Amino acid sequence: KIFKAGDTNQDGQLDFEEFMQYLKEHEKKMKLAFKSLDKNNDGKIEASEVVQSLKILGINISEKQAEKILQSIDADGTMTVDWNEWRDHFMFNPATDIEEIIRYWKHSTVLDIGDSLTVPDEFTEEEKKTGQWWKQLLAGGVAGAVSRTGTAPLDRLKVMMQVHGSKSNKMNIASGFKQMLKEGGVRSLWRGNGVNVVKIAPETAIKFWAYEQYKKILTRDDGKLGTVERFVSGSLAGATAQTSIYPMEVLKTRLAVGKTGQYSGMFDCAKKILKREGAKAFYKGYIPNILGIIPYAGIDLAVYELLKSTWLEHYASSSANPGVFVLLGCGTASSTCGQLASYPLALIRTRMQAQASVEGAPQLNMVGLFQRIVATEGLRGLYRGIAPNFMKVLPAVSISYVVYEKMKQNLGIA
Repeated sequence: KIFKAGDTNQDGQLDFEEFMQYLKEHEKKMKLAFKSLDKNNDGKIEASEVVQSLKILGINISEKQAEKILQSIDADGTMTVDWNEWRDHFMFNPATDIEEIIRYWKHSTVLDIGDSLTVPDEFTEEEKKTGQWWKQLLAGGVAGAVSRTGTAPLDRLKVMMQVHGSKSNKMNIASGFKQMLKEGGVRSLWRGNGVNVVKIAPETAIKFWAYEQYKKILTRDDGKLGTVERFVSGSLAGATAQTSIYPMEVLKTRLAVGKTGQYSGMFDCAKKILKREGAKAFYKGYIPNILGIIPYAGIDLAVYELLKSTWLEHYASSSANPGVFVLLGCGTASSTCGQLASYPLALIRTRMQAQASVEGAPQLNMVGLFQRIVATEGLRGLYRGIAPNFMKVLPAVSISYVVYEKMKQNLGIA
């Protein structure tokens, strides 16, 4: 990034004059960043000013955590940072403003665990201008496709257990796999995965576009966006994207629970549903699906913030940078907690989507289905299929992260 910014004549070399020019330009940007933090204009940044500035950006930290951040920059041990310390620390760090400096703590949505309920990604103005945003979205989309394909057998098993599992039919992980292999062979383990991969692109694009629009509407008079506004924007963007691609969710479920030869593919499945049940069938289970976004996104963000704060409080001794594994750990744990909270709604959604294709199953609405499950299977029935769902989290996160990093390198944004 330093090389690209400095090489003004594009000759593939950075000579001394270009390097000096880069340093001058970079220093100007660093000065602006320093001044934006130095609220009382005394030439020093204190912990309270860091707290205040991050709060404006929608990140709440304690004074103690702000002191840890300052410690990593503070060279003379005064617990304040003057201009010289600030400049020395960031001179060869291409970050040019406060948002970029704190960006590594942003809740990452690279983690793809098959359920697209996460809060959309955010991009800096520079990333939008340079076109890096679409490269990052493309990298994330490819990572999601590879990770979903890698964990598709567990995903199909989850759907089978949600739809067919009951007290009378005690389908577990081993018997579920045996049943799928016996019925359709190894290929059947990936049934429904095609739709699951195809829907990544439209869903990501709609979610990103909608998030930007909702943020504009909810931005306060001072031009800032707080945590609550971000959460509301993210939830509404998720709901907008889910509404647009929901028929594909129904197709994915129908294909996953379908028998060998029942459908020749995605379009055949759509044609048969339309002919037998009408257009309304493509929105079965829509209400529990939309309701599930709120607990998922809310708990996901809350747990992430809690884990981040705990790490800063207890383990950030020399630097506020947590490193890849801490961030991946926080993201995985928070999205797992979000899934745990919204799982009963996800189960009811899947049952409603599949009801018409299960012979002899009564066509119940959301409340009726919820009452029936609790009455016949108890509260445990609402969590049927959660074991394979949790089993796929770790491989899905690992695959999506590795592929995302490789894609970023190939696209020149690493």
